[in-house]
Amino acid sequence: MKQGFDDIIAKVKECGRKTVAVSVAQDSAVLEAVKEAKERGIADAILVGDEAKIREIAASINMNLEGYEIIDEPDMIQASLKAVKLAHEGKADMYMKGLIDTKNFLKSVLDKEVGLRTGGVLSHVCVFEISGIDRLLFLTDVAFMTYPTLEDKVNIIKNTLPVCKACGIENPKVAPLAAVEVVNPKMPATVDAAELTRMCEEGELTGCIVDGPLSLDLAIDPEAAIHKGATDRKIQGDADILLFPDIHAGNLVYKAIVHMTKMKNGCILTGTKVPVILTSRSDTFETKVNSIALAAVVSEQMKKTSK
Repeated sequence: MKQGFDDIIAKVKECGRKTVAVSVAQDSAVLEAVKEAKERGIADAILVGDEAKIREIAASINMNLEGYEIIDEPDMIQASLKAVKLAHEGKADMYMKGLIDTKNFLKSVLDKEVGLRTGGVLSHVCVFEISGIDRLLFLTDVAFMTYPTLEDKVNIIKNTLPVCKACGIENPKVAPLAAVEVVNPKMPATVDAAELTRMCEEGELTGCIVDGPLSLDLAIDPEAAIHKGATDRKIQGDADILLFPDIHAGNLVYKAIVHMTKMKNGCILTGTKVPVILTSRSDTFETKVNSIALAAVVSEQMKKTSK
């Protein structure tokens, strides 16, 4: 049975209502997504920012602010710190970017006193429901880590596993991608992929199945595996996690999927104390709502794991 965001939203309703803290909430696109998330029972929200502007925008989109906590802070930097502090103190289950530039938003995430550091590596995960593919695909890292080292790739995988588990995938298949399926010392991505595979086989990396290097077609298309005679591989077109060698490869594939396929997606930043919703202004309304739902189920999974 095909998995999708309807299943993720159904899981949200099983784990109880969550709360998202919104940094600099005077943003019409973000408020529309927050409104939809509340109406669909996905999450409540604490809106931090310029209250007068929040109320003005809310009126323009017919958003009833009764039932929302609003913290008035016109200064954007201070608003981001007050919002992230809510997540830091456990008063919010996730943290979302509003009308603030990414650089200053991330500064609040990394703030030593009130931020969401865990001491580990931060990485970005994008979850796709794509027409013609019978499962969710987890792409990482397509937006945050530029040139990950082997150690970084290990941490990226570890950051992605709870996201998979939250979506119902207990032992995901990880495809470290490259242009070819064989190790070539002149192509560092293939060397890293082979080492990640070895680490998994020898128990240094657990909770998943790693098989690389793999080309993209072998990772996602079972027929390609048959045509290429790759039926002895652990992954034969059925990968769950696509691990990219660098941000260029990841970002290009991400944008190709978004602009050339029929799909739904949601994205979060992981490796943080709570899930962080770092959407782009170009992301659709639906993507923002899906990202809140994804963050909600991951938040529940993180709480189960910590217990």
